Amino acid sequence: MSELASGVQVVRGEMQPWSDQATPHPALAALLTDVVPANRRTLILGPHAPQQIESVLAHSADVTILVRSVADAQQLGEDFGPCLQVIAGALDGLQGEPYDVIIATDGLDRVLGYDSSDLSWTERLGALAGLAAPDAVVVLALENEFSLLNLLDSRPADERHGDDEWRPLHDDPTRPVSVDQLKAALPWRAEVYADFGSRTFVRADVAAAARPGELPTRLATAALESVDVPLLSPAAEGVDSACRAGLLGSIPTGWVAIAGAGATRDVYTQTGEAVLTADQNLTGWDVTITGDATPAFDPAVVPTTVPSGVSVETVLFRLAAAEDVPAFRKLAADLGEWATTSRVILRWDDVIFDGESFAYGVSPWVTEEPVDKEDLLAAAWSRFQDRLIGQHRRHPWPPWMLGDDLVSAWLGMSGIEPPEQLQATSPDTAPAAAVQVARGKELAAALGVLLETRTDTVDVRTALAEAEEAKQELFELKGHVYGLERTLGFRNKAMKTRENRIRELRGQLQRLTTAHERIRGSRTYAVSRVIFHAAQVRKPKTVARKVARRIRKR
Repeated sequence: MSELASGVQVVRGEMQPWSDQATPHPALAALLTDVVPANRRTLILGPHAPQQIESVLAHSADVTILVRSVADAQQLGEDFGPCLQVIAGALDGLQGEPYDVIIATDGLDRVLGYDSSDLSWTERLGALAGLAAPDAVVVLALENEFSLLNLLDSRPADERHGDDEWRPLHDDPTRPVSVDQLKAALPWRAEVYADFGSRTFVRADVAAAARPGELPTRLATAALESVDVPLLSPAAEGVDSACRAGLLGSIPTGWVAIAGAGATRDVYTQTGEAVLTADQNLTGWDVTITGDATPAFDPAVVPTTVPSGVSVETVLFRLAAAEDVPAFRKLAADLGEWATTSRVILRWDDVIFDGESFAYGVSPWVTEEPVDKEDLLAAAWSRFQDRLIGQHRRHPWPPWMLGDDLVSAWLGMSGIEPPEQLQATSPDTAPAAAVQVARGKELAAALGVLLETRTDTVDVRTALAEAEEAKQELFELKGHVYGLERTLGFRNKAMKTRENRIRELRGQLQRLTTAHERIRGSRTYAVSRVIFHAAQVRKPKTVARKVARRIRKR
């Protein structure tokens, strides 16, 4: 073992130039806070974010970190100083006294260097076990190859990791791919947590018992939806299917095994910049949330006890898919009676329904001032409409009844009548119902920003459906264009026939006019006119006397 000028020790397998990126995870830091015992000799294995390192340093006085990048080791030495012993090198090059605590929440994929042997996952685990004391506390993460996001990832396998994530692990038959295999592979008795996007950690047995719409399922779905991965289909559908089969603990992005530690919580999840923890009891969940209050985030509104039950959104989805409009209408009316003016933004995916009553969930998002009941319901229904249509779920309403029209109909079911429409001052004045829905859409959009809901990504299934719809529309438009072209052709021929007929009539009219003028200028016509007027005389004797008088006068 050698030492650099910066005080960083170097063992065999160091990589230079190189850098491994680590992302901070507040929920994982909270889990480590509960797991790491005080004043024990600790080893942090692999790249970890400063937030995780600080959570370990807060409990242990003698902490060593092993990273394969020399540049990362030097940076850690500068950031933490003498309170953290930094070693640059590979796992197979580290030797020394056993450690009482080993933290490897990045897993065993990034612990070997260029010069290291091509060790399998089991061999790496053996090297890690050789560094652990008999009664050591070990925290080990494992990426799940059978994760839902991995199965739905639209990218080819060779494009899912770039050159900056060099992983010398290929098709390894010794690598565990389930909770049971992971427990069997570990040399210690361990508790396993399901890791959903490093934002939510759920105890494996609790995840296996979770069903659609329950608290662990809601938190897991929200965590997976926040991961920036191009998917073949929405993750929510796969999560619900896995929950119905009792397989929620089998589809996370990874697992975290904890051996030799004391009591921990059932659920750890990141909510904004805070961390929410929960323990399951006989009637529901005991909830604790840590974080500073802001104008949009108030931990005080989160109840300390959340009842068990499914979300209102899950029930509404089921009723809409079953086309049970009367039951949907009744539930909407009950929600309208239950809702009140409040600072808490209503969201049906976090309101709990136990079959008889409603209760708030674990959402701490609020507004600065209390919002009217009508606006809160408009925001909740607007968000529900986006999720219903965005997930391509079945519903009994006409396909052209979307957006504001559908939200207005649901508001009417909740007992919210549109305000009285005043006389419009201009042709562009929006109706009162549209103004009411617009306020709800603003609140829903603000909540989407706080929840980091991504609306700019389109899964492949949606893209294919839109492409098929566009293809069908193009085919129909082509038929319509063909019909129009045919009609225009017929009309063009009819117009040409009519034009020829008009020309013929004009020629005949000109000939008749010329003949008429010639007849009018002849002497025969003049004599005929005299005869015609003479024939009109009814009393010839009277006319003769008048003519004689005029002659005599002349």
